Amino acid sequence: MNQSTVPAAPIRGGAAPAEAAAGKRRRYPSVIPGFGLTLGYTVMYLSLVVLIPLSATFLKASHLHWSELVAIFTDRQVLLAFRLSFLASAEGALINGVFGLLAAWVLVRYEFPGRGLLDSMVDLPFALPTAVAGISLCAVYSSTGWIGSRLETIGIHVAYTPLGITLALTFIGLPFVVRTVQPVLEDLDKEVEEAATSLGANRWQIFSKVILPALRPSLFTGISLAFARSLGEYGSVIFISGNMPMKTEIVPLIIVSKLEQYDYAGATAIACAMLILSFALLLAINLLQRWSSHRAKTR
Repeated sequence: MNQSTVPAAPIRGGAAPAEAAAGKRRRYPSVIPGFGLTLGYTVMYLSLVVLIPLSATFLKASHLHWSELVAIFTDRQVLLAFRLSFLASAEGALINGVFGLLAAWVLVRYEFPGRGLLDSMVDLPFALPTAVAGISLCAVYSSTGWIGSRLETIGIHVAYTPLGITLALTFIGLPFVVRTVQPVLEDLDKEVEEAATSLGANRWQIFSKVILPALRPSLFTGISLAFARSLGEYGSVIFISGNMPMKTEIVPLIIVSKLEQYDYAGATAIACAMLILSFALLLAINLLQRWSSHRAKTR
């Protein structure tokens, strides 16, 4: 007698929910390469372009004795160059923070003839060679220049002074702030501002309590990018600074001077110190930006 196979009834509360849960956890293949492959290429690319060159710089500087390092970093010319580079970069970044925010506000919130041309001119420092920028600034702000000659009549000297260095660093850092703040400003909901107006807030209260907290993370990012870019600037500064020893010398110029003297170890030691200080300052700025963003979200 043939026995017919009777399918087993599913056990309630047992296998069926387990299979459903397994189906929910099932991962479907992605259209892009997997995590392992992309991570491997990322690490390889960063190693070849960033990590290995920086490691070679520190390795070259490690050949110096402690007494030689102390002699390099206690040199008055080097200390003054570090002071000028960091102060001028910080001043330029802060100036760009104010006027970059103002420029982004005008480009986003107002309609006027020539707006597209003005918007494209913001990116000019990106495309303009730094040497051309330095020559142009020197020609305009020198004692015989169109603006510099008029400023000198009231006792303001720009070319061949630290003020000229700050001006050059402000010029090359402006696009970083504008292009970082502009997209965030475009995405702001104007209905929130209208609601604040209906509740009796004035213009300053709307800006300080509604708009500025939303812009603060991107503004910090733009300022930090402008600061980092200014620290390594060389081409646009050497023309307008005059390169006067212990007066208008910047750290990149000191490094180039040591390379021209075949002092490779001294040049790499100064470069490593510049790298460490820059990384520490950028880390502090990023932590401040993260704290500001977290504070804005928790309000």
